[in-house]
Amino acid sequence: MTHDSYDDAYIAEILRTVRTVAMIGASANTNRPSYFAMKYMLGKGYVVHPVNPGLAGQELLAREVYGALADVPAPVDMVDVFRNSEAALETTREAIALKDALGIKVIWMQLGVRNDEAAAEAEAAGIKVVMNRCPKIEYGRLSGEIGWAGVNSGRISSVRPKLSPRGVQNHLIED
Repeated sequence: MTHDSYDDAYIAEILRTVRTVAMIGASANTNRPSYFAMKYMLGKGYVVHPVNPGLAGQELLAREVYGALADVPAPVDMVDVFRNSEAALETTREAIALKDALGIKVIWMQLGVRNDEAAAEAEAAGIKVVMNRCPKIEYGRLSGEIGWAGVNSGRISSVRPKLSPRGVQNHLIED
């Protein structure tokens, strides 16, 4: 996989099957993208474990903050990386080491975060990878919800969206 673009079915499958997310670099600052993404994903029914060593032991959006990925209770389906591209390699290697203990299936690197070496190592370990994308944005785009805010999702369809298990109308994310 080149990671320059992703098939909608690939992204939708990840968003449909993931239930628990460890958000590396979660912030308590309400103006930070990680805060928005965490709040949104919690609202869609995902279990999100914030990971930030500076906030360890505190609560963020009524969720306990962990100091390291190794401290997060299993299962963790996806590791969402809100750190820079260089730090993504270290985070990915930690996730690979904890893959079996936590059940990690996906490494998702946020907008602006791309590390091809990390992606290759994760894929070699059997972990799916998404880079330079935001699950909040992708969920909204694939569900059609992003259009409610006046954003052009680039899709035109006469198909009536189905209700997903998380209560969002969506014709791509179905169970």
